[in-house]
Amino acid sequence: MIRPNHRFSPRKLALPRGGRWTTMRDSDTTAEDGIEQVVEEFCHLDKGLSSMSPNPVQSAVCECYLGIDPGLNRTGYAVLRRGPKGPVLCEGGVIRSTQEKTLAERVHEIGEGLREVCAQYNPQVMAIEQIFSTVQFPKTAILMAHARGAILYAAAEHKLEVVHYAAKQIKRLLTGSGKASKEQMQDAVQRELRLKQRPEPNDVADACAVALCHYHHIRLPTAIGA
Repeated sequence: MIRPNHRFSPRKLALPRGGRWTTMRDSDTTAEDGIEQVVEEFCHLDKGLSSMSPNPVQSAVCECYLGIDPGLNRTGYAVLRRGPKGPVLCEGGVIRSTQEKTLAERVHEIGEGLREVCAQYNPQVMAIEQIFSTVQFPKTAILMAHARGAILYAAAEHKLEVVHYAAKQIKRLLTGSGKASKEQMQDAVQRELRLKQRPEPNDVADACAVALCHYHHIRLPTAIGA
């Protein structure tokens, strides 16, 4: 959790810190008949989500933004408010699911964590990073889709506008390069939000970044390209 004094700790609803998100390797997955087609359709759908990002006519200036870096093991979030000197970070953190629980219970944990955040801060818009998935990792893609469903359900329940940005769009806006490293993104977020230290872990930095992306999209809609 990140609060105005820039201290970092997990959200109270989450498990104690520990464990890292790792992408599954080919050896970790066993694709059943037809699974590749399902994943291809999911990837095609997610690839087109960036077209749902609002244009300057559709989007109004918001006072509170919720940025989301989706994941099943842990979902990063960041709440930004519009301040007189620029965006202000209200809170950021990680909502972890319990790996020993069933898939349904883990998805529920992610959704409940985001509902708590929305209830506390009443954001007007959710900016979510578009998932990068390939058919080489079918199980990972499908698990991520479950987490994303819980996230979008929470957004719909609170009647939030939802916008999607590709990772390259976010990186290009904040650093000038669509291939920026994790460290460069952390530095950019620290500078933009005037933090005393880099936001940690990366999930929080990525959530801050996508929220900043939408914040600047409202101000400078032509600055974001595919």
